[in-house]
Amino acid sequence: MAGIVKRRTVVGTQKSQRGSEESPWVKWLLIGFAMLFCGVFLLLPLINVFAQAFAKGLPHYWGSLKHPDSLAAIRLTLLVAAISVPLNVVFGLAAAWAIAKFEFKGKSLLITLIDLPFSVSPVVAGLVFVVLFGMQGYFGEWLMDRNIRIIFAVPGIAMATIFITFPFVARELIPIMQAQGSDQEQAALTLGASGWQTFWYVTLPSVRWGLLYGVILCNSRAMGEFGAVSVVSGHITGHTDTMPLRVEKLYNEYQGPAAFAVASLLALLALLTLLIKTYLEWRQHREEGASQAAPDPTLPNA
Repeated sequence: MAGIVKRRTVVGTQKSQRGSEESPWVKWLLIGFAMLFCGVFLLLPLINVFAQAFAKGLPHYWGSLKHPDSLAAIRLTLLVAAISVPLNVVFGLAAAWAIAKFEFKGKSLLITLIDLPFSVSPVVAGLVFVVLFGMQGYFGEWLMDRNIRIIFAVPGIAMATIFITFPFVARELIPIMQAQGSDQEQAALTLGASGWQTFWYVTLPSVRWGLLYGVILCNSRAMGEFGAVSVVSGHITGHTDTMPLRVEKLYNEYQGPAAFAVASLLALLALLTLLIKTYLEWRQHREEGASQAAPDPTLPNA
């Protein structure tokens, strides 16, 4: 009798497993469609960028990158990223900690404001800064009297980039901190740790992978932002052109290989970002696997 029940259980399990699985042709059809889509819309354009960049040979490629205006665009892009990413890291950590660890009035409003750059067009965001800080803006006259220039200058580009990259770090950290809860921090405070020690030795190590993901995504978006920066920069060649703006200007001037040369540099940065992200994910899975496989020291036979 027990054998019959066991066989029925096994048969029922096999049927339920077969019922939850797709047929092989559906699986391969979906995989093939996904691979075809990625190849046509992702891989082919990327290959075309490098093919067009090297169309006139390696000397022309290096000459396009070493042009003074292109070098100025590269330096400005790196400078804006160096300004916006650390500021968004500080904000993202503070906002995620407040949202995940505390209950307060206006919490939903804060979450909505963090998501605002996702829903607002970058061009609209740039126009908002022009309305606020432009010569005819609300603060334009006050800034002019003090010889402070924001629009058509580096501060305006940095502010627009900070706004666009606002959510990336915070949105990576909020779910991680919410899942972890506040038990570890409470235990550290109970044992006599200060608030700064609790953050540095307990909170930060536990969210380091999410923080690194957020930094990578934030940096990638900061270097590739076009819409908001285009509005506030003024397109001053050699002064307020970032790499995306330089690509557009070269292309509009019918300098295709030079435009693709600068675009290839942006593509290389994107690929490097992807490789770093993949490596970090591999490291995270490896550490999680090692921690799960390690024996519990509290067990008698450990």
